Amino acid sequence: MTEALTEEDLAFLRSMFDLARTGDTARLAEAVDAGVPVNLTNGAGDSLLVLAAYHDHPDTVAALLERGADTGRVNDRGQTALGAAVFRRSRRSVELLLAAGADPALGPRSALDVARFFDLSEMLELLTARERG
Repeated sequence: MTEALTEEDLAFLRSMFDLARTGDTARLAEAVDAGVPVNLTNGAGDSLLVLAAYHDHPDTVAALLERGADTGRVNDRGQTALGAAVFRRSRRSVELLLAAGADPALGPRSALDVARFFDLSEMLELLTARERG
């Protein structure tokens, strides 16, 4: 039987999402290396990777991917880290996520859907280049 998390434990884990949002790569990587799950997910289904991508922190995205973050996580709104990176027009994050195997068509609000809906031709080109290549 596992022990219940204390309020202090929960506050610490919640702070990990703030590190992802603010792009505090060093502290977040240190915490993951010390045992915080790289695929930690909040109540809205947002993983650390989704938040880092949405808030346009490619260095944080890279650090999480290096530690095994799952590119296939879909949050409660149907969004993926790749879709978030496309929405933010973060070329580097998109390239990192694609290189890590992220699926542009994954989720009900896929990265391809985002690129098409917001007419992000440069992002659409990045997403479809592999299909043509």
